[in-house]
Amino acid sequence: MHFYEQERTALFIDGANLYATARSLGFDIDYKRLLDLFADECHLVRAFYYTALVEDQEYSPIRPLIDWLDYNGYTMVTKPTKQFHDSDTGRRKVKGNMDIELAIDMLEMSNYLDHVVLFSGDGDFRRLIEAVQRKAVRTTIISTIRTQPPMIADELRRAADTFIDLDSLRDEIQRKHVGPPEERKRRGPRNQTEEVGGTGDERPVDDIDDDG
Repeated sequence: MHFYEQERTALFIDGANLYATARSLGFDIDYKRLLDLFADECHLVRAFYYTALVEDQEYSPIRPLIDWLDYNGYTMVTKPTKQFHDSDTGRRKVKGNMDIELAIDMLEMSNYLDHVVLFSGDGDFRRLIEAVQRKAVRTTIISTIRTQPPMIADELRRAADTFIDLDSLRDEIQRKHVGPPEERKRRGPRNQTEEVGGTGDERPVDDIDDDG
């Protein structure tokens, strides 16, 4: 990775986008290992994680992950999802977009940083990256081009100073599953107690359709 030891750096993680990218590559992220990786490479000032929450649920499957991240070095930025009725399809939709929150935080923080790292492939962030660069701040985008189609928009990749494919970090940030495969199969789906370890198995909300 192209980092300098004294470079003031912040991570900006689009939770839903990173989740989808890692799943498309076939692995789960260990968020402790991810944080340690960047802390070793640079002067890590802050690590922001953005996700929306469905608040009317009795239990949110992403809550254990959020709580773990909040206690283990991440700055959590959340907001409730919005529900609306799609008149075209007749379906109920749940949407939670964190782009504005991420953009505002990055612009404000860039006054005190040398380098920003964005975990997202969303092309809507191109103008944000260009605005940060005009402040003489270096920019790195982490997503992947190793899926079909690629998870990163071409215009965002072109705008960044550096692009790092998430797949190239797999060995350093992948969750290490405990126990032999046969045991995991017998146990079935991982229970919520196991998810507290910051693994990223819970699905952050971005745009969910519901037939109900």
